[in-house]
Amino acid sequence: MECRPGCAACCIAITISSPVPGFPNGKPAGVRCGALAPDGRCRIWETAEYPEVCRNFRAGREYCGKTADEALRLLSELEAATGG
Repeated sequence: MECRPGCAACCIAITISSPVPGFPNGKPAGVRCGALAPDGRCRIWETAEYPEVCRNFRAGREYCGKTADEALRLLSELEAATGG
């Protein structure tokens, strides 16, 4: 499955423990990543700043559902269940 353009649910729902733009100590769950452009695309995609957790994420129906809203809900539930 390929990411939906502008979805960005994974860039909002999950905790990122490594530094990202705007969050030198990592990004908390439920907060929009500082690397997101207004159109929901990542500004640091394929750069040295791109976090390993983001590199390892693979879009799939079980995480992304059928809509961006469903993806945000599913990933938020996963984040809560795993404790980040």
